[in-house]
Amino acid sequence: MAIQILNSKKQAKKVDFMQFLSGVPARDYVFQHTPYEEQVREAAALLKSADAVIIGAGAGLSTAAGLNYGGKRFTDNFGKFIEKYGSAAMTDMYSAGFYPFPSEEAKWGYWSKHTYLNRIEPEALPLYLMIYDLVNEKPHFVLTTNVDHQFWKAGFADGDIFATQGDYGEIQCARGCHDKVYDAEEMFLEMNRAQKDCEIPSDMVPRCPVCGGNMAMHLRCDQYFVEDEHWNEAAGRYAAFLQEHQKDKVVLLELGVGFNTPTIIRFPFEKLVRENDKWSLVRLNLREAVVPESFHKRAVGINEDICRSMEDIRKEAEKDVVW
Repeated sequence: MAIQILNSKKQAKKVDFMQFLSGVPARDYVFQHTPYEEQVREAAALLKSADAVIIGAGAGLSTAAGLNYGGKRFTDNFGKFIEKYGSAAMTDMYSAGFYPFPSEEAKWGYWSKHTYLNRIEPEALPLYLMIYDLVNEKPHFVLTTNVDHQFWKAGFADGDIFATQGDYGEIQCARGCHDKVYDAEEMFLEMNRAQKDCEIPSDMVPRCPVCGGNMAMHLRCDQYFVEDEHWNEAAGRYAAFLQEHQKDKVVLLELGVGFNTPTIIRFPFEKLVRENDKWSLVRLNLREAVVPESFHKRAVGINEDICRSMEDIRKEAEKDVVW
């Protein structure tokens, strides 16, 4: 089975990803008591006056957009897996990915279906398209922990995206024996078509072309995650964007980022606002939109459905100013 090598050149010196991390949480988190309509106006005003926008996107964004990993969407599509492995282990698509599958055939039976439903089949979702329309006339950059490829599908340029945690459409050596990842979209389509009893045929199991060992999803779940040339280039572009707009008026538009992995987006965004007087934070989150009280008018935390918030902000931003 052919799998496309995404990078073939010898990897250059790695960008130190640690420079983007922050281990300092806010000590003065508050839920803002400002009325929702006023919060929408404040967020729209910040975005309209911004010289540049940095989007920080977490799992809550894709959930709000419709890629729900639990509930009816899970049971409707993974009924055979639930029946085979038990409902205690198969509670949702995220948890199911950590199941200790008994074979490589079973592992790829699950992941080929998961990837098809969340990466291959969905077109650009309306919420992502709305975000693109809101920022595409300004300099912008996307920092995301999401692995579903939705930002690319919505029209964002590859050079404006840093997906820190991998991509559902790629695989790597399970032990990270070399710094390359492989385009596996066509492979997953073939696996999904050939799947029987929640497993794929043995001759479809991918093997590492270097060490001959098992392959794994290109997802950050252990110390073997591959940071390939493309990943490091994206990290470098993000660092350059921060530097280029250091003295500008920048809005950090944080979407659906909770406390699961706050050291990648949430805490660093707060650190950036503390360090740059012209920078502000717009935080949209269904339940965790607390913001540092010390940021005053430079932070808006909207505790509401992201689809509703983004639609209302978009409408407000379009009232008087054409971007």
